[in-house]
Amino acid sequence: MSQTRKRILTGIRPSAALHLGHYAGALETWVRLQDDYECFFLIADYQVSDYADQMDVVREAVFEVALDWLAVGLDPERSHFVIESLVPEHAELTVWLSWFVGLGRLQRNPTLKAEMAELEARAKESVPVAFFTYPIMQVANILMPKAHLVPTGEDQSPHVEMTREVARRFNRMFGEVFVEPEGLIGRVPRLVGLDGKAKMGKSLNNAIFLKEDAETVTQKVMSMFTDPTRIRATDPGHVEGNPVFMYHDAFNPDTAEVQDLKDRYRAGKVGDVEVKQRLVRALNELLEPIRERRAYYQAHPALVREALAAGTGYAKKVAEQTMAEVRAALKLNYLE
Repeated sequence: MSQTRKRILTGIRPSAALHLGHYAGALETWVRLQDDYECFFLIADYQVSDYADQMDVVREAVFEVALDWLAVGLDPERSHFVIESLVPEHAELTVWLSWFVGLGRLQRNPTLKAEMAELEARAKESVPVAFFTYPIMQVANILMPKAHLVPTGEDQSPHVEMTREVARRFNRMFGEVFVEPEGLIGRVPRLVGLDGKAKMGKSLNNAIFLKEDAETVTQKVMSMFTDPTRIRATDPGHVEGNPVFMYHDAFNPDTAEVQDLKDRYRAGKVGDVEVKQRLVRALNELLEPIRERRAYYQAHPALVREALAAGTGYAKKVAEQTMAEVRAALKLNYLE
């Protein structure tokens, strides 16, 4: 299959609908890049082993993720929406690549260590093997379409580096098969949750989802954590580390307004209510066209299924070609 443009591979685990952290850290970048790259957007359902007893949630989330992609402006006419498990070559390549990743390399992966500790604390039991080895599958995902660029969040950059290492080792041992990709961190590498204590996430109950209506967004913003040292609106406040101002910086395009709010907040001349109300307006202006597009596709589910089927079918053809090269490089033609 001929390749006329450089390629992107990036994706999301289907465990819930998407939120503002996904938008600022990834989705807005994906929308911008789809004009210049051939993009493979992956719904990584092989990688939700922590939802093994909730497959109904995963099934629903596959559709929710696709809806959010369409809502923010990802275009299946220009890009490929791919369901990971419907391209089984991903699993095969994961097995072969696992031969070339040492156990110690996995154990040193800082993202994996943090995620495993969080999962064990939440589940009160040891994590499944699939969770431990999913970084190798991420390597396989990236290498399968020979992606040149991987737009990702800051916490996923160790996986990109591992991919580069595996590509170099495989190419050195068996010939030039894979592209060594570059990573690209989004505009907001890590968005704190509404509570200010961790990154935004469904399980932490501290997220604003792209599909939420204006009233819900208003309620969530007005209950956001701010400056705990500030008792009255006339007290000088702290802007640095204040989640409300972090969100203004991330989502309010009126930089003059944001600077004025910061100056007045530091001087004790504006209350939290006004600062939050201005943020509500900015967020709802951002989200309203996303809500409208999402409602359209939700009312036309056949279009969503068509986008997933077309992208997955194309990705499978690409994967078959890549795996033919991998098998030839590994000399797996035992019966020839």
